[in-house]
Amino acid sequence: MNRQIKLLESKRIVIKLGSSIITNDGNGIDEACLLGLVSQIKKLANDGKEIVVVSSGAIAAGLKILGITKRPRELCELQAAAAVGQMGLLKIYEQLFSQCNLISAQILLTHEDLSNRERYLNARSTLNNLIKKNVIPVINENDTVASDEIKFGDNDTLAAMVANLLEADLLILLTDQDGLFSDDPRKNDSAHLIEHAYIDDDKLNSLANDSISSTGTGGMITKIQAARKAGLSGAHTIIAFGRRENILTEISSNNFYGTFLECREPKQFARKKWLADILQSKGKIFIDSGAVNALVEKGKSLLSIGVTRVEGNFDRGEVVKCFDSEDIEVAQGLINYSSNELNKIKGLSTDKIESILGYVNEQSLIHRNNLVIMRSKGK
Repeated sequence: MNRQIKLLESKRIVIKLGSSIITNDGNGIDEACLLGLVSQIKKLANDGKEIVVVSSGAIAAGLKILGITKRPRELCELQAAAAVGQMGLLKIYEQLFSQCNLISAQILLTHEDLSNRERYLNARSTLNNLIKKNVIPVINENDTVASDEIKFGDNDTLAAMVANLLEADLLILLTDQDGLFSDDPRKNDSAHLIEHAYIDDDKLNSLANDSISSTGTGGMITKIQAARKAGLSGAHTIIAFGRRENILTEISSNNFYGTFLECREPKQFARKKWLADILQSKGKIFIDSGAVNALVEKGKSLLSIGVTRVEGNFDRGEVVKCFDSEDIEVAQGLINYSSNELNKIKGLSTDKIESILGYVNEQSLIHRNNLVIMRSKGK
């Protein structure tokens, strides 16, 4: 499969907008630039693409409003700037998306939201629901409460984690540079753009001069690291100049100037391997032959009606293993209900969950995208 096909077939796309794109060199929000990007997002949405925006700029915007000319080092100062800037940034996004007849929603995340299993599932469910309703999520790190221990450190990493969370096909990192170069083009006139490379190519390490703009925290090293993180679940990555006219529509038509970092592994295989690497089981579920067939042969999600027995104590978002009647492992994955809840709804059809529990977390116990099959078909 060539680059053209991979880009044209990308349906779910995470777009990261760096501070250098959001702001006028730190002098407030660049509404004209943002409007151009939002207009292009409208075109992508009209073409059936599912778009999620990861936005920087809150701290830079807040520093401008507060009259602070130099980025402070103290975390409390940055958090204060973020609290002020987030208000203005959200208002501008809402106005611009509304002008393009799109509904937007703000999502603030910290590292803990994606490392804690229950929060991971909550974030995933909320974002998928918004996308289903044709809403454009605008995500930023929750700088107002983040500490050194839980900060993503830069929104490149956040964007990659969101790409993993949502199983995105493509991650677009829009920055103040045209892409990844053989050397720093500002210091070496003979430096040339790397138009294509594989995410797992070790040569990328030597190509990333860690240049950092005055308004942001990420350089090319963080972008390569983000591309590799996104590749763990099968996403490709593009690094491009965000102020280039029609950059997003050019990317969608595979006619752009930038760097394409390709993931070699098939998306589904990469995703399953990523899940398998992070899974540590907290309990066991025994399922009937119908459920085994649905999981292994048909690639379905696990439903409550197929569960016969539950062992162990686990919370929503933790990992459980699924066994058949002969105590042979069939699958493992992230559970949407606690062991206490599951003991109440096991063997029951999905439509009875609400009457028993009084609420419904998810229609499935384990969604197929959060499930790793441990048995080959036909066994």
